[in-house]
Amino acid sequence: MAKRVFFSFDYQDVADFRANVVRQSWRAKPDREAAGFFDASIWESARKQGTTALKRLINGAIDGTSVTCVLVGSDTYLRPWVRYELLLSFYLGKGLLAVHVNSIRDKNREVKPLGPNPLEYVGVTYSDTGLTATLWEKKADKWIEYGEIGNGPSFQTGGVAQKYWGKGFNLSNFFPVYDWIAHDGYINFASWVD
Repeated sequence: MAKRVFFSFDYQDVADFRANVVRQSWRAKPDREAAGFFDASIWESARKQGTTALKRLINGAIDGTSVTCVLVGSDTYLRPWVRYELLLSFYLGKGLLAVHVNSIRDKNREVKPLGPNPLEYVGVTYSDTGLTATLWEKKADKWIEYGEIGNGPSFQTGGVAQKYWGKGFNLSNFFPVYDWIAHDGYINFASWVD
């Protein structure tokens, strides 16, 4: 069964045509089931909304998905809304993955070096009992508590495995990263989000 996927991305990668190569790859397949996913992104319709309205739209869009895929361009890791979408997805217990798009030829037929993985710039720490967690983001090489989700940076976990107690992790420790070209995303994307 096809998964509903929320795509998180830097709008510059849409303007350069890279993000839509992934998001619209289903069009060359017989149907959405064959593609393995539905695109639940809301960015185009939400760009001109205010902060509160945009958060509400993102929250509703992510809530209806099972997986969030961050499309990694050169500056994606710096985008505040990308960080919000990744940490909200983690907080809600959604699956996450990162897919590099800089190896896709842009509108000028050029490729770029791979950008930094945004999952390395957001993270979580667990209390000594594992019953609470705190969300973090990395800014200018410093980790800062992230309070934009829920009632603040910390929340109840309901319990996590003992190996996580009292430790901190960036989210790249938990979720995979792929390159759309090198790992043949057109063929394999459905299995990545399954």
